[in-house]
Order: sequence, then C-alpha cells, then structure tokens
Amino acid sequence: RYNLKYFDKMRCLRKRSAVSFLGILVVCLLFMNLYIEDGYVLEGDKQLIRETATHQLNPERYVHSFKDLSNFSGSINISYRYLAGTPLPRKRYLTIGLSSVKRKKGNYLLETIKSIFEQSSYEELKEIAVVVQLADFDSAWCEGMVQDISQKFAHHIIAGRLIVIHVPEEYYPVLDGLKRNYNDPEDRVKFRSKQNVDYAFLLNFCANLSDYYVMLEDDVRCSKNFLTAVKKVITSREGSYWVTLEFSKLGYIGKLYHSHDLPRLAHFLLMFYQEMPCDWLLIHFRGLLAQKEVIRFKPSLFQHMGYYSSYKGAENKLKDDDFEEESFDIPDNPPANLHTNMNVFENYEASKAYSSIDEYFWGKAPSTGDFYGIVFEKPIKISKIKVVTGTEDRQNDILHHGALEVGEKIVGSKKGRQCTTYLRLGEFKNGNFEITDVEHKVLFDINCMRILVTKSQKEWLIIRSISVWTSQTPNQ
Repeated sequence: RYNLKYFDKMRCLRKRSAVSFLGILVVCLLFMNLYIEDGYVLEGDKQLIRETATHQLNPERYVHSFKDLSNFSGSINISYRYLAGTPLPRKRYLTIGLSSVKRKKGNYLLETIKSIFEQSSYEELKEIAVVVQLADFDSAWCEGMVQDISQKFAHHIIAGRLIVIHVPEEYYPVLDGLKRNYNDPEDRVKFRSKQNVDYAFLLNFCANLSDYYVMLEDDVRCSKNFLTAVKKVITSREGSYWVTLEFSKLGYIGKLYHSHDLPRLAHFLLMFYQEMPCDWLLIHFRGLLAQKEVIRFKPSLFQHMGYYSSYKGAENKLKDDDFEEESFDIPDNPPANLHTNMNVFENYEASKAYSSIDEYFWGKAPSTGDFYGIVFEKPIKISKIKVVTGTEDRQNDILHHGALEVGEKIVGSKKGRQCTTYLRLGEFKNGNFEITDVEHKVLFDINCMRILVTKSQKEWLIIRSISVWTSQTPNQ
C-alpha cells in the first residue's frame, strides 16, 4: 500500500511537471514567434527606408493598402481665411493653384499672376479660376501682398476668377525636430516639410472648384493660350487612363490632375510631409495609382522665371528648354483607334506615335503594302497633317518610301473597322510628311487616315509623331 501511494504521488508530480514544461514551452514558442515576426517587420522597415533613400518606393507593394484608405476621399477639416475674393459662383474647367511664401531675395508672384491672365483670351478666362495661397506666417507680409494683388488685379477678383486664401498656423503639424532624411540640414527639412503641407492645404481647398487642376510655382511664365493647349491634350487622351499629365519638366510646375483626385493627393502629402520633397512624393502618388510612366507633353507650356529660390534666397537658374511662348501650335489629335500590320518591336506600340508625348512607334523592317492606320471615332474635317519618322539617335529608321492617305465609308466591326475608299494626299520626303489646307483638298468628312509603305526597306521604321489639326472639333 505504501508503494502504491508512492507511485501515485510520483505520477502526479510527473503530470504537473509535464504541464509546467508544456506551459513554459508554449510561452517560449510564442515569444520566438513574436521575435521572428518582429524581425520580419524590422526587415520590412529597413527595406522601406532603403527604398525611400533611393527614391524608389515600390508602388505595387503599397497600392492595395493605399486604395483601401477610404477616408482619403474626404476633405481635410481646416478653416480657410479669404484674403481677397469670394467662393466661386460656378464650377470652372480648370483651377490654377499657386502657393507663395516670403522670399529673402526677389518676389515673382505678381508677375506669375499677370502672365496667367495676359496669356489667356477672354473666352479662356471664363473657364479658369486662379487660387493663390499666401502660406507665410508673417501677417504683415501677407497683408502687403494682398494689397498689391488687390490693386493690380481688382477686375479679376470682382469677376470671380481670382481668390487669395490663407491657412492659420494653428492648423499645421509639428515642423521642428523632424526626421533628417537624406542628411538634409534641419532648416531644409523644415522648409520642404512645410511646403508639402502648404500644397496639401491648397489642393484640399481646390478639390471642388473645377473639372481639372494644374499646379504652378509662384515664379512661372505661361505660354500663349495655354488653356486651349491643355484642353486639346485632355481631349486627345479621352478614353485612356492617367493620373498626372505634365506640361513642364521642372519641379512642381505644370502638373495636371483630375479634381476628384485632389483630396487623396492632399491626404498623401500630409501623411508623408516630412519624408521627402513634394516633387518626389508626386512620383510615388502617380505610381500608387497605377500610372507607371511619365506622361509629359512637348513643347512645355510653363517656364521657370525666378532667379532666386524661395529657400534661403539661393540662386536657381533652372530653365525648361522645351518651353515655347509664342509660336505654340499643339495638334488636336481627336480620339481614334490605332492599328498596324507591321511587326512591332517590344512595347513601342502604335498608340505611342499618335500624341505629343516624347514616345514613338517602332516596327521591324516594313514591306510594300504594310500600313499604320488611324480610324477616328467621329468623322472630322482636317486642316493640317504632319508626320515625322526617325529620331536623332536613329536617323536611318525613317520611312524611305511611303504615302499618306485619308479615307471615308467605314465598314467592319468595332475592332476591325476600316475605310472602303482612300484618297492619296502625297508622298513622304526624307522620312517626313506635312500638308496644310486639307479641308480645301478633301471634299468628304474624313473617317480614316493611314501611312502606307510603298516599297520594302531593310531599315526598321520609327514613327516619331503623328499630328492632326482639325478645322472643326469632332463634336460640332
């Protein structure tokens, strides 16, 4: 009996020991799991830091979580002070946003506003609104600028196309003691971080004022009739997806957005305001919304004219060498379906020739009878056509023997539409083709246009640009 009690006692001890051991083991495994997970998180953070440091945040990695942030579609809850002007009585086609601060040297804001209005026709002025945000905390400077703006542009303020606003300092996040990414000095970090917040507040204000929004800096000169050029480009991109269209290659100048994207962009700039300069953030924003490539148009519509930077008055002589102020003549390129029977090289597809973007179509050596076809969505009247083949780097990849034709009477399904009859307008010379007064030479409304290869060539073919000017818009 004593032995039985002893064995029972030993079994109980072993059970208790086993339970304790298992409990300790479970706790250890949990801690190990947490440690491993933390390690993965830490590695993820390190990877993010590495990507940010090289300006290469991976859009595909963050796009789903970014799109799931539903509160990005709402406006930021802040109060704006109207320093000049009143809320717009009606929605416009385009809002032009400017944010300005006191500079140590030079001030170009008044010249920029003047250029916007002077370079616009009376009809164009009816479709634009200009919003100037005075983003300096120096109230005396703001009052002085408002007085100057009100004196020089009183009729534009009265007409409801110029508004001057200000956001009180109390709405700004912390601007001191921020992360010193890229080893920037503290004052530089503070300057660029505040600039991100300035732009976020400006975008937030402009979200419902118009269909489209373009950001300019406060030291910019505009090309003549820039709004008409912007409208032509937007029309030519109809049916295609885009987030940002660029009309200058410098900084935050001439970047165009759909107004419905502005709240999300404003939240984005606020979320990462201390991470990097705004023009870098904009690249990531575009990528997160699945526009991988830059869509920039030439010639540029806006030129940087400031000599001194708003940061410490440093010299800033940057110029956009693609800018043209007077002789600007952008094609209409009405919506169309593009197709070719040539052997396309890699991703240099047909669509890349039919725009003002710095891209091109590239096909392998074409044969007699090969063609590049354009089928317009609606019949049009054409005033001018210009086609350029080859590039500076590949001057022999031109159309050596070819003709340009226009057609009427469309047949076939939506995917295989083509014209039944064509009229030849002329031959290519040295790889180029240009013709004017087409509406006087062609008596019918044009449904199609095609570039026809009339003799086989060994060289490959680059169609650098196809430009079409209409004598009336497609919807008239």
